[in-house]
Amino acid sequence: MSSSTPEVVVIGSGLGGLVAAALLARHGKSVVVCESHTIPGGAAHGFTRQGFRFDSGPSFFSGLGDPDSRNPLRQVLDVLEEPIRAIAYDPLGYYHLPEGTLPVYRQLADYRREVTKFTPQGAAELEAFVTRLLALYKPLSQIPSLGLRPDFGVVPFLLRYPKALLGLLPQLRAVQKSAGQLLDQTVRDPWVRQLIDLECFLLSGLDAHGTIAPEVAFVFGERETAPVDYPVGGSEALVNALVRGLKKWGGELRLGTHVEQILVEQGRTCGVRLKSGEVIAAETVISNATLWDTYTQLLAPDDLPAAFREREIATPAVNSFMHLHLGIDAAGLDDLAVHHVVVHRRDQALESPGNTCMISIPSVLDPALAPPDKHVVHAYTLEPWGEWQRDDTYAQRKQERAKPLYQALAKVIPDIRDRVEVELIGTPLTHQRFLRRYQGTYGPAISAAQGLFPNCRTPIQGLLRVGDSTLPGIGVPAVAASGILCAHSLVPPSQTASLVASLVSARGRSQ
Repeated sequence: MSSSTPEVVVIGSGLGGLVAAALLARHGKSVVVCESHTIPGGAAHGFTRQGFRFDSGPSFFSGLGDPDSRNPLRQVLDVLEEPIRAIAYDPLGYYHLPEGTLPVYRQLADYRREVTKFTPQGAAELEAFVTRLLALYKPLSQIPSLGLRPDFGVVPFLLRYPKALLGLLPQLRAVQKSAGQLLDQTVRDPWVRQLIDLECFLLSGLDAHGTIAPEVAFVFGERETAPVDYPVGGSEALVNALVRGLKKWGGELRLGTHVEQILVEQGRTCGVRLKSGEVIAAETVISNATLWDTYTQLLAPDDLPAAFREREIATPAVNSFMHLHLGIDAAGLDDLAVHHVVVHRRDQALESPGNTCMISIPSVLDPALAPPDKHVVHAYTLEPWGEWQRDDTYAQRKQERAKPLYQALAKVIPDIRDRVEVELIGTPLTHQRFLRRYQGTYGPAISAAQGLFPNCRTPIQGLLRVGDSTLPGIGVPAVAASGILCAHSLVPPSQTASLVASLVSARGRSQ
């Protein structure tokens, strides 16, 4: 038995787990985070090879440098008293489509101007669609996400924002709709409909009809009102800030500490057993593992009601990814943009393996991520788990499946293969191995039409979940919000209110 008995054990140090743990420590709870990897951050960790510093996962951020940011992660960092620096940029990037290249600007007026070059009527309809989303975003943005709770204790908090609530009343139907339903009401132009499907796909892994409207409204609203920026030092800087905040407020992070089993007695958690055999006793356990890994690997089958377990593990998963992490020679590459999206073919679905490729070159903004006159490149595309296995053909298959990524990169840097100095190819097996994620997935693929995401609660008393399996979207704001909701399920409303007051105070001091 461990000599210490924390109140809360968090399994995994992804952004959702770190946010929950750091906030609970901020609330005065004793918290231990157990991370199997030797590096914190989960899918958002950073790593270095031959002087090149890579982001493992997320590459697109917004509102991190805004002192009044609505970004949940920025609000958490503010109350942890862990400021970060960020570099703003515009345009956000370029969509390389079969019909041509579209610059994507932050604000609607500039975005519409570029879309007009492809379809004037579609551009007017795009404005109508985004304006509809902004009407939903405005009242939502007036309520600090830091104060949200997954219970009725949220009601007194919400009543502190009567103007926002009044503004939400006309939007209640839209809150429950998919972005596709709003799209159907405002856009007929087929090209713009495809464009909005792409925007939603990049956000949630699903098309507009599969993505909930508030999620898309938040993205377009943030574009219009807050800077789109990149954290100095990459996603690793965000992880490090959360770790510092966790430790500052008394929490503990144990790396290289693999949890083998969540211990359950008479329907409630009593701690965890590590691979080493050590037992850490705790009344509350928070799993930052996926729902599939939590329910099939960390719990015994009879710990859960059979019908619940069967239903949950049948939840469809977003495909995994193929990744290229490249260190390249940057000679002559003076006008690169940081982000690019390439759609190879219109006769294939966006989610078809290799068809939609995302590219990030963050050293364009933060040169310290690469040696002098070099760039770091991160390119990725959806890849199904399928029949991936480590056998004699694995290395050859990796090279074959990376070809669409190199083809996409050649649209941005034509001689990309001649410039490569460091090449790392990641597969679904890579994700499963290093991130310990079921089939290497990035979360549930639950369409807006299919109902709500699973929340942080489980049938086992004292066991909560956090991360991309508990809120829609596969981005940083969604997992940060999941950490807030999870943490606040364990403290009274008065402490939530006190935390929001400290946010207001901290932002007042910084002005």
